[in-house]
Amino acid sequence: MISLDDAVTARLESHGARFEVLVDPDAALAMKRGEFDGELEDVIAARDVFENASRGDRPAEEDLEEVFGTTDPLEIIPAVVERGEIQITAEQRREMEEQKHRQLVNKIARNAVNPQMDDAPHPPDRIEAALEEAGFDIDPMQPVETQVDEALDALRPVIPIRFDEVTVAVQIPADYAGSAQAQIRGYGDLEREEWQPDGSWVGVLTFPAGMQNDFYDKVNDITSGQAETRIIKDKDEISTR
Repeated sequence: MISLDDAVTARLESHGARFEVLVDPDAALAMKRGEFDGELEDVIAARDVFENASRGDRPAEEDLEEVFGTTDPLEIIPAVVERGEIQITAEQRREMEEQKHRQLVNKIARNAVNPQMDDAPHPPDRIEAALEEAGFDIDPMQPVETQVDEALDALRPVIPIRFDEVTVAVQIPADYAGSAQAQIRGYGDLEREEWQPDGSWVGVLTFPAGMQNDFYDKVNDITSGQAETRIIKDKDEISTR
């Protein structure tokens, strides 16, 4: 379960009665879209249905039976969310906006590059400042994924930006290959790999271009700076610099 402070109220009025449940805001939005696939008890603040959640009042059982055909809260809670309205306070809305804003900035930073600077990644601070300059406001009631294109449209007059992928060949020396390649192979889509006669490992990975700096930092960290990397255009090429 989640804390009451993290929950929003979903309210349904039907047959002259009111029903309220307390649920995680993101989970509530996913339920309304028919996309929730988690465990209900992990995203609710109370295993209960209320007439007035703030007072703790509960509806009559006959009202539950009439509207939902059951008195089981775990069956009723999703129905209230899906059919009702999500009530959020000004403070909850502000917190949701801040959370979604951070998610949006991180998502753009991981995928976007500056086409005027040899496709160098944009730092999150630059993206955040550009979004503010563009006057872009995140909608806390919509998934971040559905707002990325609109955010990019707002950013383009402010900074040169585009979403792209990069393909990198990396060679890990034999002393580090065993453990390092296991960490690196999951960083992106592994296009191909090859173990060399000297025990070194060569892999070609494709991942969002904005993650280049993180990738190089990771590779250098787990190989003490002894790995070799090269950005390649031809995925059949596996040589390194």
